[in-house]
Formats: sequence, structure tokens, C-alpha cells
Amino acid sequence: MRALVLGATGQIGRFLLPELLAQGFVIEAVSRQAQPAREGVTWSRFDLYAGGDAATAPDVVFSTGPLDGLLAWLGRTRHRPERIVAFSSTSAETKRDSPDAGERELAANLARAEAALEAFCEARRIGWTILRPTLVYGCGLDANLSRIAALARRWRVVPLSIDAVGLRQPVHAQDLAACAVRAAMRPQSAQRHYDLGGGEALSYREMVQRTVACIRPRGYLVLLPAWLFDGLMQTVSRFHAMSGAGRGVVERMRRDMVFDNAAAARDLDWNPRPYRPGAADFPNA
Repeated sequence: MRALVLGATGQIGRFLLPELLAQGFVIEAVSRQAQPAREGVTWSRFDLYAGGDAATAPDVVFSTGPLDGLLAWLGRTRHRPERIVAFSSTSAETKRDSPDAGERELAANLARAEAALEAFCEARRIGWTILRPTLVYGCGLDANLSRIAALARRWRVVPLSIDAVGLRQPVHAQDLAACAVRAAMRPQSAQRHYDLGGGEALSYREMVQRTVACIRPRGYLVLLPAWLFDGLMQTVSRFHAMSGAGRGVVERMRRDMVFDNAAAARDLDWNPRPYRPGAADFPNA
């Protein structure tokens, strides 16, 4: 089968290429920048939003980047794949009622893009699968756990509210890549969404503790009273001293955000690893 990989240099894409090679796919990978030669992979250089097209007709398209980029390419391509496997995010649900307007807009945009992709594929009889992972980590390119790792590497200590005990399910990008390949090869996953949480649910506090502990030299978690931590984050946010410190982020630390993996386990053999990070998971932090 011929596979087209959009977002091939991103955190899921870089794990997806070896998974596809192992399954015998013929791969065309898309990047905006020139990439070093790689056996078994043909690179095409173009911007999904600005123009350009795949060199050959793909049987299946894997989209690991923004959904609106996939839609922009689909709107102009001369090709009609049989199958599309696209990554979205559980943020479409968790940020829908955020106190931060920017996060609400993100959730709304994700929902609109998912609906637009479904409509496009249904009108053309293309099989589609939308995968919605939770907190993704694995190669230092995410904007959540890698940010925490970066703080630990820079300051050695990471402050956190003592009541940051909402449950989380971090998921490794390599597990997601393998799941995407299975989704493309299984008819029962067509015309379906799947939430993909990691292999264990743990508190936000424990998640941060494991993250900072794996950094070399080791980082340390400092627990603060809720009022002091909230005041610190408000100050940081007001002066734009650190991204990801908005009110919505702080509030979600105290809420459970756990998703049911049962459908993915049934259809896609989804059995992800528990959260046991190592320094290699955050190389660029």
C-alpha cells in the first residue's frame, strides 16, 4: 500500500515512519523543509496551506498535524485516497468550557475541523478514522509535559499547587503511531472516532513528579498552598512570562480528564504503556 504522511517530522510522524516501513508500506512524506534522505521514504516538500501536492496517488493518508492543514490539502489535491487516518485531540472536549477564550476557540476549531473532514469523506466515499489522544509525549516536541521538563532542567525545581490532583493519562507518541497503522488496516475502524488515553490514570501531581524526576540533573517538585500557586500563576500570566500559565490550565490541574479506552482496545488492540518517562522522552526540553 502507498501511504502519504502529513506532519512526518512532528512528534507522532517521526515514530510513524518506521512503523509503516516495518509493515511494508511505500511511503511519501511531506515536509515544508528539506529533509535528509531516508531509505524507503520519498520526501515531498510543500506547505499544506500554501500549495503543492503529493507526487503519487496514496491509498491511505496519515495526518499527524493540524486538521485544518489536512483539509486545505484535500480541497485542492487531484488524488482521492481510499482511507484517511487523522489525529485530532481530546482538547475538543476538555477545553470546550474553558475560562480562557483562546482555549474555547481551539476546542471549537477542532470540532469544526472534525465535522468538515467527516463531511468531505462521506461525500466522496472515503473511509475515515479520527484519533483523539490525550497528553502526548515521547520526543520533546509537545507543549505540555516537555514544558514541565524544560522548567525542571532550567531551574531544577517546579512549583505546583498541592491540590493539583486531577487524573491524567499521558500517552507515548510511539504507541499512537502503531495504533494509527492498525486503524488504517482494519475495516471496523472506518467512520469512527477513538479517544486514546495512556496506559494508566495518575494524578496531575504524580505526573509532574515523574516528569521532573527523570530529567538529568534531576528536578524536584515543590508543593505550594493553592492560594500561593494561583497567585504565582496569575502574576506569570499577567506579565506573559511563561506560556501555558492561563486560568484554564490551572483549573484543569484539579479536574479529572480521563477517557474510556474500551472502543480502541476492542477495535485497535489499544494497550498503551503506563507513564514511566525517561530523559530520552524529553531531549529538546
